[in-house]
Amino acid sequence: MPKQSAAKNKRHKTGKKSPDTEKLTFVRASGPEDYKKIFEYNIDAFSDTPDFKWTLGDIEHEVQDGWDLYSVNLGKDTIAAVFLKKDKDRLLSKNTAIKMNYQGSGHSHKIKGFIEEKAISLHARYIYHYCRIDNFRMYSLNESHGYRKTNHKFGENGQVVEWMKTLKD
Repeated sequence: MPKQSAAKNKRHKTGKKSPDTEKLTFVRASGPEDYKKIFEYNIDAFSDTPDFKWTLGDIEHEVQDGWDLYSVNLGKDTIAAVFLKKDKDRLLSKNTAIKMNYQGSGHSHKIKGFIEEKAISLHARYIYHYCRIDNFRMYSLNESHGYRKTNHKFGENGQVVEWMKTLKD
């Protein structure tokens, strides 16, 4: 009997199959029921940022302001949320942190890939990404995906920084 690779038998910290054996999916929220489901599912996992409070009212406000909300799902578990907004030739993006027990499995790179695919499909020339000034994991991720930090800062005391990536024609 041939040996199975370690990845096939590997279990995640949750006791479920390893995330690398499951497919990450992105589901666009289509109304208040979806917003509530994402909010309630993630209420304990996601923290507030200087430009955004993780409340149902603030989520609805973001959507009313033109942002599309996506749940990031691994199997049946929602592990993060992504906000996207098309503005002329730019795609604006921000996302929550990945739930702690799913970090370190490459999902952040897949989220970046999703954002970049959406930008291309929407014919954007630039992607702008916003994150906390102290989110060094996101700094490293942005740099590894070809983003450069701009001089623009937002939020209380400039706690949110802007990153920009030019897409190839």
